[in-house]
Amino acid sequence: MKNKILFPNDSVISTRNFEVSQDWEVPILGFFILSPKRKMRSISEFNDDEAIEFIMLLREVRKRMKDVLGIEDVYFFQNEDTEHNFHVWIFPRHKWMERFGRGISSVKPIMDYAKENMATDKVIKEIKKSVKEVKKFMNKFNP
Repeated sequence: MKNKILFPNDSVISTRNFEVSQDWEVPILGFFILSPKRKMRSISEFNDDEAIEFIMLLREVRKRMKDVLGIEDVYFFQNEDTEHNFHVWIFPRHKWMERFGRGISSVKPIMDYAKENMATDKVIKEIKKSVKEVKKFMNKFNP
């Protein structure tokens, strides 16, 4: 399954400057994307208010991933040479991913595996439920 939008409306939180959502295409529980509402290419373009809100929001989402979803480890990815605007992947590490190894080279095979094998009704329902659970705790976020 390639480029199928599975989670188009699964937002964790929308703040004044940012949006955190479940990745639209990859059915991995807790794979969140943090993106600014303003179009930009680099973190260096943040104004002071955006910079403060960004780090506070990133920290809060990460706390909730651990406390609510039990995710112990994540990878953070941001690259400026993308065709898309600035965004950060908050990529969770689950036990089932161990067979792919660790490190950046494991991420693409994990994503490919998830797209091909995990786009089931059961997994999608579980991911949607997890987004709602994290969202409940994020409602109190106020940068």
